[in-house]
Amino acid sequence: MNLLVETLDPHDALILIDIQNDFLPGGPLGVAGSATLLPVWAEYLHRFVARRLSVFFTRDWHPQDHCSFQQQGGPWPPHCLAGSHGALPPDHFPIPASAVIIYKGIDPDHDAYSGFQGTALHRHLQALDVRRLFIGGLATDYCVLNTVKDALSLGYAVRLLTDAIKAVDVRPDDGKRAEHEMIRLGAVPIRLEDLAR
Repeated sequence: MNLLVETLDPHDALILIDIQNDFLPGGPLGVAGSATLLPVWAEYLHRFVARRLSVFFTRDWHPQDHCSFQQQGGPWPPHCLAGSHGALPPDHFPIPASAVIIYKGIDPDHDAYSGFQGTALHRHLQALDVRRLFIGGLATDYCVLNTVKDALSLGYAVRLLTDAIKAVDVRPDDGKRAEHEMIRLGAVPIRLEDLAR
C-alpha cells in the first residue's frame, strides 16, 4: 500500500483500459470477477472529472480478420469487433463527455496490447502537459501491463490502481507476476483510499 496520500494536480490523467463488454463476464474473453470493478472505475472517474482532469479510455477495435483471432492463427476467440456491442462499455457505465477514446488493434496484421501502440495517446498526453498517469482496467497481465511498461519507458510517472485491475490468468498467478513487474519497473501501487478526496 502507498503510505502517502496522493493529491491530484493538473498534470495528472486517468487511463482506464479496455472496459468493454467482451472483456466482462458473459463476453467471449470475459475476465472473471471484473464486473465487481465497475463501481471502483466509476469512482475513479468521478474523482478525476470533478477536478476537470484528463480522462482516457482505450478500446480494442478489431477488424473481422484480426491476427489475434484463432481463425487467423492467433490465441484468442473473436472479440471487440469494431462497432459491435461487445466493443462498447456497458450501457449503464458513465463515460464522461470530456473523455478521449483511444482505439487500438485496428490493423488486421498487428496486435496491440498497449494503449500507446499505433495510437495517438502519447501525443494527446504531451499536448495536455500530462506527466503522471493513473492506470487501471483490463486485463492486468496483458493490456494493463503493456500500457504501463510503455508509459514508464516514455518517461511518465505511473500510479497503478491495484483495486481497479483484474487478470486473465491464463497461467496461475499471471496477474500477480504482472503487478510485480510493473512495480519493479517503477509504477507506484495505490488504491482509492490512497487518493485525496
